[in-house]
Amino acid sequence: MKKRVVSLLLTLTLTGALISGCSGASSSAESSSEAEVTEAETGEEGDEADAEASEETAELEPLIVGAVVTPHAEILEYIRDDLAEAGYDLQIVEYNDYVLPNTALEAGDLDANYFQHVPYLENFNEENGTHIVAVASVHFEPMAIYAGKTSSLEELQEGATVAVPNDTTNEARALLLLEANGLITLDPDAGLTATVLDITDNPLNLQITELEAAQIPRSIEDVDIAVVNGNYAIEAGLTETIAVESSESEAAETYRNVIAVREGDEDTAKTQALVDAILTDKVRDFITNNYDGAVLPVF
Repeated sequence: MKKRVVSLLLTLTLTGALISGCSGASSSAESSSEAEVTEAETGEEGDEADAEASEETAELEPLIVGAVVTPHAEILEYIRDDLAEAGYDLQIVEYNDYVLPNTALEAGDLDANYFQHVPYLENFNEENGTHIVAVASVHFEPMAIYAGKTSSLEELQEGATVAVPNDTTNEARALLLLEANGLITLDPDAGLTATVLDITDNPLNLQITELEAAQIPRSIEDVDIAVVNGNYAIEAGLTETIAVESSESEAAETYRNVIAVREGDEDTAKTQALVDAILTDKVRDFITNNYDGAVLPVF
């Protein structure tokens, strides 16, 4: 009798275990199935969101603007959403030199560019037969003298080396800054086209080394001092200046960086949208708050 009771109990226990096991498997399978459904739904929602974003972008008219990275492309990136609201898909093409942004604009590969000041633009047109015009002045980048092997102007020795940009307008600007700090004297008739040939007095017999503007920060340790364009100084992380162009100087008025377009495109809807988006209090505050005086708004 006892054997029958034990047998019955074992049977009931095993049956319960089997039922419990089956129930767990079923629950696990259901959970797995629910997870797969959720993942599928999430994936579908993600695909739909991507499709909607692509569709929205496709509905916008492309606005292609060439720029050097700092600060120009950064400023343009800041107004991307504003241009989208105006119906344009801002496409920023970044360059690391001062020639290609103009040749690409002239060729029609760009709708506009933003990297240069007017003296450079005018000189480029004259030398290359291009037809590019400024439509808006945005900011001024003070050019500055930075320490290389020598840490101050007072410590400069006879025959010290000085790096300056080799393009016509920026070289003149650099030489004028050296003159303003008493290092050289220039022929007063040379003006904004001054070169080393226009130096009339050089008391320390400074050795002027002309380099492509973008290369100067990389060569600064090889010279005593260097005159560097503001955007390249920012990119290179140069912060300790020896001398800087005054914000109230003729340079501040002359060397304003501009939005430029092909001649004839000054009044197009694209041009107007770009100008309207960049000449705002929002952009002025962005420039003031992000560049520690290395970039100054002029509008």
